[in-house]
Amino acid sequence: MTDAEWALVMPLIRPAKRGGRRRTVNVREVLNAVFYVLSTGCQWQALPKDLPPKSTVWDYFSRWEWEGTIERIHHVLYVAVREQAEREASPTTAIIDSTSSAAMWIRDEYKDRSSLPLYVFVMTRQPHAARSNGG
Repeated sequence: MTDAEWALVMPLIRPAKRGGRRRTVNVREVLNAVFYVLSTGCQWQALPKDLPPKSTVWDYFSRWEWEGTIERIHHVLYVAVREQAEREASPTTAIIDSTSSAAMWIRDEYKDRSSLPLYVFVMTRQPHAARSNGG
């Protein structure tokens, strides 16, 4: 995380609780570890040794997720990146591909999940599994 990104994100992170032990972990490194897991898709156990322990990172991540801090951090960084690219803060256009529109049709067609045929459910959840490999 760059210094400029940290300057945007730092005000969103709550200070340590009053009383009790002092915070000994570097919150910026914890956030770097969270970004590492989210960007690489690695398992929590596979965090590199130069980042804080997985239990510490997971505790902060779960707390921030519950409080909505992760969503606020995402929004602040998203707006900053769009402004850096000289775009409006929020996009004005959306693109819907055929998979999305097919899933919407199926959702409307089968409002009650119990009546949803299994093959349709598999096709909407994992489109690659329904494709034929033979020509």
